[in-house]
Amino acid sequence: MRKNLKEARQKAGVTQKEVAEYLGMTERAYQRIESGERLGTIETWDLLEDLFHIHQRTLRENSTD
Repeated sequence: MRKNLKEARQKAGVTQKEVAEYLGMTERAYQRIESGERLGTIETWDLLEDLFHIHQRTLRENSTD
């Protein structure tokens, strides 16, 4: 799981569906990125960095829990 990405989304007060709509993808596609099942494109990470104002390298970190 990408704990930092999930925490950033929750701190921003947005749902997975809202983030998916912002990114122009399905909610399930975003869920796979947040869970670490899917990498996502550079463009996706650029948008997430802009949305959450957190460097994408930090957002992309996978946790082991």
